[in-house]
Amino acid sequence: MPRSSRSPGDPGALLEDVANNRRPRRIAQRGQNTSRMAEDPSSNMTWVTCLAFFLRTQAQQVLFNTCRCKLLFQKLMEKTGILLLCAFGFWMFSVHLPSKMTVWQDDSITSPLQSLRLYQEKVRHHSGEIQDLRGSMNLLIAKLQEMEAMSDEQKMAHKIMKMIQGDYIEKPDFALKSTGASVDFEHTSATYNHDKAHSYWNWIRLWNYAQPPDVILEPNVTPGNCWAFEGDRGQVTIRLAQKIYLSNLTLQHIPKTISLSGSLDTAPKDFVVYGMESSPREEVFLGAFQFQPENIIQMFPLQNQPARAFGAVKVKISSNWGNPGFTCLYRVRVHGSVAPPREQPHPNPYPERD
Repeated sequence: MPRSSRSPGDPGALLEDVANNRRPRRIAQRGQNTSRMAEDPSSNMTWVTCLAFFLRTQAQQVLFNTCRCKLLFQKLMEKTGILLLCAFGFWMFSVHLPSKMTVWQDDSITSPLQSLRLYQEKVRHHSGEIQDLRGSMNLLIAKLQEMEAMSDEQKMAHKIMKMIQGDYIEKPDFALKSTGASVDFEHTSATYNHDKAHSYWNWIRLWNYAQPPDVILEPNVTPGNCWAFEGDRGQVTIRLAQKIYLSNLTLQHIPKTISLSGSLDTAPKDFVVYGMESSPREEVFLGAFQFQPENIIQMFPLQNQPARAFGAVKVKISSNWGNPGFTCLYRVRVHGSVAPPREQPHPNPYPERD
């Protein structure tokens, strides 16, 4: 800044002037000293002193830098030690924590958990059973719907088949072949022989498919499994399993719905029952009856029940329901008791007077 811009009384200007006056003087003194050192022979010592000063300064800087490095290394070691201590503590915590947790779990915690698991298993088991029951119910409902959808004829046929398969006569059968009953062929009509019931080979008859009379003593009542005799009149004599006091006789025929011909004209109609003694041959009239083919099983109470036991029964058929060729007899049952029936007391027509 030029002097003209400052006032003479300004202190800043005074200081600036003093500094400017000192600088030339210092420069002049340095110049004089340099000239003197050049002229003085002892100037070499001065250079050595400067070199020593320079080396000392560099050594101080190196020492200073070394101290700083030591401080940095020391701080780094401290931080590394802290990190190692933290890692070791975390490892110890992770190793010993599960064992501590197992120690902390007492029975008050484990027992509810076990009961909850058992309850869950029971719920799963019962849910499976409920699903199975639901499936069974669906199947039952489907079957009931199918039964409701059946027509009247199908229901009737189903009912008839059940009646055929089952035995609804809850009385002992003394004419059953499996219990010892048999047919007296001497006092029985001849079996009907039809060409369709024979098997031939080169005009030689090999086999006769006609059923014998004792087929009526078996419970197998199926179409064609019957004893047939020629015409509408015939008889069969049955030797009973043992002597009994006769009470009822049952006839059975196949229903019209399963008949191959679609009719029941071969069924017996009017018949008479006789009780027979083995020796001498004596026939005792027990009753005359009529069989209705609409009722496939009919039980007839005997009209005459003498107080005597019989060992054989004769069934004499006098007509059928319209077939002139032959008559079919499917099954005959004879009922009664081994012991004589108890006589019922007759009521007194004259009441006693008091």
